[in-house]
Amino acid sequence: MHAHLDSCPRCAWAGSDPQMRAYHDHEWGVPTHDPRALWESLMLEGFQAGLAWITVLRKRVAFRAAFAGFDPERVARFCADDVARLMADAGIIRSRAKIEATLHGARIYCEMAARGEDFAAFCWSFTDGQVLQGDGHTVPASTDLSARVSKELKRRGFKFVGPTIAYAWMQAVGMVDDHTAACFRYRRPAPQRIDATP
Repeated sequence: MHAHLDSCPRCAWAGSDPQMRAYHDHEWGVPTHDPRALWESLMLEGFQAGLAWITVLRKRVAFRAAFAGFDPERVARFCADDVARLMADAGIIRSRAKIEATLHGARIYCEMAARGEDFAAFCWSFTDGQVLQGDGHTVPASTDLSARVSKELKRRGFKFVGPTIAYAWMQAVGMVDDHTAACFRYRRPAPQRIDATP
C-alpha cells in the first residue's frame, strides 16, 4: 500500500488490517466490467455467506489456485474428483455446498455465454449501466434492488445469492458506490445543473 494512504480516513469496515485497507483503497467500489471478474466476485461473495469478508480475502490467492483462476469454462468441467480435491484443500473454505454452488455457477455462466448473453451486460443491466451513488451516511445491508437482483440470480440457478450477498457483491464490483462521506474514496455527487430559462 502507498505510504501516503496510511493516514487517510476510510470507511470504518476497512479497519487497520493492511490487506483489508488495500482492498478498500484499490478494489472495493471500483466499477468492474470484465465478465470473468464479475463472476469471480459473485462466487467469492457466496463463500463469504455466514463469515467475515476478511476470511475470504485472506484465502483469495488459494481460492484462485484451487478454482483454475476462476475461469468459468474450466470450472464448469470440474467433476466429483475435483470436489474431493477442493474439500481437502485447507487453503480455501471447505464447504461442499458452496463448492458445488461455484461449479454450478460456472455452468450457468457458460450456458449464458453459449446463448450469446454477456455476463457483464447482464450484471450491469440491473443499474442501467450506471453506478448508483450511496448517500455517504447510511450503508444498508440490502435494498429493494438487491432483492430483485437476488431473485433473478436465483431464477437462473445461482446459489448463495440472497439479497444481502447480492448487495455486498454490487458494492464490491462498483455497481453501487457506498463509500461513506468521511472516506477519502467518497465521490461527492455532481451539483445539479440549474436551468435559468423558464
